[in-house]
Amino acid sequence: MRAIRPLRHPAYRWLAGNLAFSVLAEGLWVVALVWQVVALGGGPAQLSVISAALAVGVLVTALPGGVLADRVPQRRILVLVAALQAGAVGVVAALSVAGLLGCAALTVAALLIGVAGGLMFPAYSALVPRLVPADELQAVNGLEGMLRPALLNAGGPALAGVVVAAAGPGPALAVVAAAAAAALVCAVGLPRAAPPAAGTGEESSTGSPLADLREGLRYMLRTRWLLVTLLFASAMILVVLGPMEVLVPFAVKDRAGGGPAEHAFVLAMFGLGGFVGSFLAGSMRPPRRYLTAMISVWAVGCLPMAVFGLAGSLAPMAVAAFVVGVLFNAPQVLWGTLLQRRVPRALLGRVSSLDFFVSLAFMPVSMALAGPVSTAVGLTPVFLVAGIAPVLIGAVALLLGRLGPDELAHPMDGLDGADADADGPATVVAGPREEEVSPRSAR
Repeated sequence: MRAIRPLRHPAYRWLAGNLAFSVLAEGLWVVALVWQVVALGGGPAQLSVISAALAVGVLVTALPGGVLADRVPQRRILVLVAALQAGAVGVVAALSVAGLLGCAALTVAALLIGVAGGLMFPAYSALVPRLVPADELQAVNGLEGMLRPALLNAGGPALAGVVVAAAGPGPALAVVAAAAAAALVCAVGLPRAAPPAAGTGEESSTGSPLADLREGLRYMLRTRWLLVTLLFASAMILVVLGPMEVLVPFAVKDRAGGGPAEHAFVLAMFGLGGFVGSFLAGSMRPPRRYLTAMISVWAVGCLPMAVFGLAGSLAPMAVAAFVVGVLFNAPQVLWGTLLQRRVPRALLGRVSSLDFFVSLAFMPVSMALAGPVSTAVGLTPVFLVAGIAPVLIGAVALLLGRLGPDELAHPMDGLDGADADADGPATVVAGPREEEVSPRSAR
């Protein structure tokens, strides 16, 4: 089956395991955090502050993480990240079980988890093309797209909901720490890569980190398809992410009369939809107008968010979550493949971090505003804006971005590690050499 073909490479199996346990820990954390805050007597405002701290941690390290990913072995970064996550969550779990935990400690832990996430994403993204052949990258992104919703939005929340209901949020946080520790084991199991040989186009930079960052920024600014998509994603996240992360549990609790199990069920439906969307996208050939398709599907995929502001029962919310999951995750598979195939490999860590940073620049703002705004105007108006505004933003991006000529001139099937920027000539980047960690040498 095409979607799982990359798992035949032993080195990639360790990387997939690291990703799976990291995502599982994230999914467990989402539910354990909500009900730990509730147990401490907090509400949307307190959850907004803690969630915003995580987002700030991501943003602070996303750009330095991209520079690091292009300068030092990515395996080393992944080991550090997993150790940091396991340590931070382990401390708050122990404090919770001992009855000593407060929102301040949760905020610090969330900040450290965000720091780890900002370092992990560019390192993981830069390592993937070194472990699998170029013609399997879309399958890799499809597999990742299936793992992420299945564990982040389904398995993790479901397990956390069961543990919270049976034993409380403290033990659930302990399970989060255990998942992060398993991710650490997988990161340690990754093979050590030798430095690329001279002349491959993948040598570590000898310039300053700031110069490396400027180089990545210049590439982003002169590459229209990249810049337009990132600006659209930033605006969409501003209006969608806060309501999705902060307000959905309170919509489930206040409008549908639900608790941890019902919240976990809604997240599981989102995860199931993401699994289906990622499987389909990973198994199919990319559309000819892949940029137009990505932005259009992402924009339309926000419409069901309005259901959370209108429905008074759990069933419509669950259906809406499933549809959002399908329509959010299918384009993400194309986007990951597009970056890995159109961006020069020597720049991939920095471009991935810029993607992470620019598209999530408004994440802490969205999370910090969601709670206070919903308190002032109610849940319904906030969810209506979250559903409708991205459609208008997407229409503007497609109208002004003029992406059609670029996507037709550079079909994704014809790309292989090249800078197919419409503003300049393609620069082919050499693939992995035998002395690097490649599918052949990792056997």
